[in-house]
Amino acid sequence: MFNPRQFIKETFTYGAATIIPRLLNFLLVPLHTQSLPVTGYAENTTFYIYAAFFNILLTYGMETSFFRFFSNSDSKERVLGTATISLLTTTAIVFVLLFTQANTIAEALRMRSHHFILLLGVLLCDTLVVIPFAYLRGTRKASRFTSLKLLNVGVYVGLNLLFLWWIPKGDQSFLSDDPVQYVFIANLAASLSVLLFLIPFYFRVRWQWSRSLLRQMLRYGGPIMFAGFAFVINENLDKLLIRHYIDDATMGAYSGCYKLAVFMTLFVQAFRLGAEPFFFAYAKQKNAPQVYALILKYFVLCGAVLFLGVCVFLEPLKVLLIRNEGYWIAIQIVPLILFANLFLGIYHNLSIWYKLTDRTLMGMYISLGGALATIGLNVWLIPRIGVIGAAWATFITYGSMAGVSYVLGRRHYPIPYHLGRLLLYLSVSVGFAWLYFQLIGNHIWVGTLMLFVFLLLGLLLEKDELKQLFANDHSNRKSI
Repeated sequence: MFNPRQFIKETFTYGAATIIPRLLNFLLVPLHTQSLPVTGYAENTTFYIYAAFFNILLTYGMETSFFRFFSNSDSKERVLGTATISLLTTTAIVFVLLFTQANTIAEALRMRSHHFILLLGVLLCDTLVVIPFAYLRGTRKASRFTSLKLLNVGVYVGLNLLFLWWIPKGDQSFLSDDPVQYVFIANLAASLSVLLFLIPFYFRVRWQWSRSLLRQMLRYGGPIMFAGFAFVINENLDKLLIRHYIDDATMGAYSGCYKLAVFMTLFVQAFRLGAEPFFFAYAKQKNAPQVYALILKYFVLCGAVLFLGVCVFLEPLKVLLIRNEGYWIAIQIVPLILFANLFLGIYHNLSIWYKLTDRTLMGMYISLGGALATIGLNVWLIPRIGVIGAAWATFITYGSMAGVSYVLGRRHYPIPYHLGRLLLYLSVSVGFAWLYFQLIGNHIWVGTLMLFVFLLLGLLLEKDELKQLFANDHSNRKSI
C-alpha cells in the first residue's frame, strides 16, 4: 500500500541533503560574481563542465546499476562488493593515465595545468564516495547521508569565504593573480573531507566478487553512462559554444544568470534522489503504475508553482544574488531555463519505464537524440540570436525528450498518467508568466496574487484525492 507520508518524508530527507548544500553553494553566487571577473567565472564554469564529463566516465552508470541489482538481489553483499571492487579498480587505472598526461590534456582542454591537477583530485575523491553514498541511500540511512552532504558544503562554503572574502580584506593583492583557483582548492578540500569520513566503509565491505554479476551490471549501466554523457552535453554544451561563437565574458554572464534557475534544478534533483529508490522498491506492487501517475501529477503541480514563483520574483532575486550588473545581459534566459528543467524533471519521472523493464538501451537512445538536438540547435541558434538561442535549445531538447519518453513508455510499461491535469498546470503557469512579463510589467504584488490564484486552483482540484490518500494512510497506520 502506498504511504504518502513515508514517501514525502523520505523525499524531503534526501531532498534536504541535496537542497541545503546546493542552496548554501548557491548563496556563494554573489561572492563569486563580485570576486571573480566575468572571464574568471567562465573559467569556473569550464572547470565544472569537464568535471561533469569525467565523472560520468569514471562512474559508468554504476550508481543506478547498483540500485537496480541491490533492491532485487538476495545477495546484497555480493552486489555491494562487486560494485565497489569494479569502481576502485577502474578509478585507479584512469586516474594514473590522466595524471601522467596532465599537461597535454590540460592544454587540449584550454585549462591551466594546476587547475587540471585540482580537477583530478576532486574527481578521485568524488568517484570513491559514489558507492558508499549509494549504499546509504539504498539502506535508507538518510541522516548519515545528509550529515556528510552538509559537511561537504560546510567546508566548501567556509573556505570560499576565507579565500575570497576574509583574507582579501587584509591583503587586497591576494586575488590579483588567479582568484578562481581558490574556488577549486575549496572544492578539493570539501571532497577530501567527505572521503575521509567514508573510508571506514571500505573496511566493512565484504569483498565478494562475481564476474557474471559484473557483466549484468555493466550491461545495465553502460547505456546509463552514455545517457549521462548526453545529459552533460544537454546541460553544458551551450556554455562552451557561447564561448566559441561569442566570447568568454558572454559565457560568464550566461552561466551566472543560469544559476538563477537553480531553484528548479534543486527541486528536480531532490525529488529524483528521494524517488528513485522508492520507484525500484515499489515496482512489485499491483498498484505501482497508478502510484507513479499520482507522483508525476503532484510533481508537475509543485514544479509549476515553483516556476511561476521564480518568474514573479526574478527582479529582486537578480539584484540580490547577482551583484555585478555586467552579468545581467543574459537575464532573459531564466524563464526558459526554469521551464526546461521542469521538463527534465518530468523526463526523470517518465524514464522509470525503461529502468524497470531493463530497457536502458532505449533510455540511451532518447538521451543521445537529445544530445544531437542540443548540438544542432545551439550551432544553429547561438550565432543568430545569441544567448536566448541557447536557452531555447535547452527548452526544446528537454521538452522533446519528455514527449518521446511518454510515447514509448505507453507501449512498454503503460502508466495511467493524468495527462489533462498535467497539461492544465503547465499551460496555466506559462500563461500567467507570459501575462506577468508582457502585460503586467513586473508588478510584484499582482504577480504574487497570480501565484496565489494558481496555487489555490491546484489545491481545489486535488483536495478530494489528497484527503482520500492521507485518510487511507492514517487508517493503515492505525491498523498496524
